[in-house]
Amino acid sequence: MNTLLFFAMILVVLALLLAAGGLLYHGHRSQRATAALQTALDHNHHVADEAAPKQGWWRQRLADLSAIGQQFEGSRIQKALLAPEDKLLLEQVGWNHTTGTASFLALRLLLALLLPVLGLLLVRPQGSQAFIVLLVGFALGILLPKLVLRSWAGRLRRKVDEELPLLIDLLRLLQGVGFSIDQSLQMIGDKLHIAVPVLGKELQAANLSYTRGRSRAQSLRRLSESFDNDDLRSLMQMVLQVHQHGGAVQEPLKQFGMRLREQRRMKMKEKVGKLSVKMTVVMMATLLPALMLVLAGPAIISLASAMRGL
Repeated sequence: MNTLLFFAMILVVLALLLAAGGLLYHGHRSQRATAALQTALDHNHHVADEAAPKQGWWRQRLADLSAIGQQFEGSRIQKALLAPEDKLLLEQVGWNHTTGTASFLALRLLLALLLPVLGLLLVRPQGSQAFIVLLVGFALGILLPKLVLRSWAGRLRRKVDEELPLLIDLLRLLQGVGFSIDQSLQMIGDKLHIAVPVLGKELQAANLSYTRGRSRAQSLRRLSESFDNDDLRSLMQMVLQVHQHGGAVQEPLKQFGMRLREQRRMKMKEKVGKLSVKMTVVMMATLLPALMLVLAGPAIISLASAMRGL
């Protein structure tokens, strides 16, 4: 009976893999049909033919994942696997668009199907253990993409927090030489983005959105809301107020930068205080036994020698 159950589970997983392969093939055909239609509508065929081979392996796989994920657009599977928290994480890493959302959904589905099969092939469980392996593999397939996405978003938030004081200093510098707030943002996005890679890239996107007709508030919305940073949100509000009403911003930026550095200094002192307490416990556990051995060792040896002499 256990053997029959094991083979039944394998057949179910193989059926799911065949379904995933069918979706991949269907998505690939849809992608090819769309590309052919676009090429037919484009008058510059040679430009498209030269650009097509230049797509790397990563872009090809991303397009395949997007094609699979778009098959489930608007379905219950998408609602179950794309929670509001997932959309917020995708927003933070800049993937909250059709391709990114579909790729993330497809990746979770494919891993949920592939990891149970790998678990069965590697572990070779017997009886009821096969069900546990399938369940663990399915859970890992669902959770791993979200964990990676959360780690990626956390790393970006830390980089934004590190780059914020330098961004304030650059704005102060450009304001000091006579640039307007729009010219300062444009200069940082175009020329000085190397100094602040993450925020510079976001400012480039915001400036591009602004030149295409969106308001300054709409173009800076991602910087204000996506990274869950109160200091960055306050800075963007200051920029918007200066953009709308004008006025000198160099002194407010100076005060804002000083307050931000003071907050970071206090946080650093707090971390050092906590670390010193932790190191005290470590020193008691490691240095105290060695110290007692050094101090009491000769006395113990002398006492042992005296006892042997008796």
